[in-house]
Amino acid sequence: MPRRSTTATCGPTPLRLTAELVARTIKPVEEESPEPNLTPIASEELDGLVRRIEEEAGDQEIWVFAYGSLMWNPGFDVAASENAVASGWHRAFSLKIERFRATSDAPGLMLALLPGGSCSGVVLRVPCATKQQDLHRLMTREIRYSEARDMVRWVSVKTASGSRRALTFWASSERSPLTEKIPLETAANMISQACGPAGSCAEYLHRTVLDLAERNIRDRNLWRLQEMVAAKLNALPER
Repeated sequence: MPRRSTTATCGPTPLRLTAELVARTIKPVEEESPEPNLTPIASEELDGLVRRIEEEAGDQEIWVFAYGSLMWNPGFDVAASENAVASGWHRAFSLKIERFRATSDAPGLMLALLPGGSCSGVVLRVPCATKQQDLHRLMTREIRYSEARDMVRWVSVKTASGSRRALTFWASSERSPLTEKIPLETAANMISQACGPAGSCAEYLHRTVLDLAERNIRDRNLWRLQEMVAAKLNALPER
């Protein structure tokens, strides 16, 4: 069982997972049908999610807690951002996928937020003027399937300016077939092999760890994971 992620200031140790190694994992993959056994979310459900979030936020600004790809690719014009820590949560590669950055022949993993530990990331403020459009775009990106509609929630995070209530995407315990704790060795095997139309899981890991390092955040599990994935890719014969 892997340790829960903790964060620490980055040391001088360079990333083992390099852009050159990541390039070995990239290959053309055609778009496939939706994830097996999952139902693409209907536009009415997405509209309902956005309405619910707006109602819960009331007249308050909406902040989003980013701990993975939203840090380096938020997908909307960020009005403001702050470093933030979510206590009682940790990031982990626990979201199983067979599409997007993977296939059924080579399933992959993406990050989700799980209970326990501490997670350092960033909070991003959604612009008031485009709030509804940005929320809809965000839900379309992160909640692709009806079975994942409860994997968005509010968490409390600490920033330099105080506590904030922020929206985030988590590994709902009601969705155990989609998310579960994955041993690091298993995760490294899956990440090193998975590639889909959107790119590879190794690319996703590389960009996330690189972004964390640039922010002077070191997540022990992700740092160890990039070393393990790099070792597996180094062992592959060059194409």
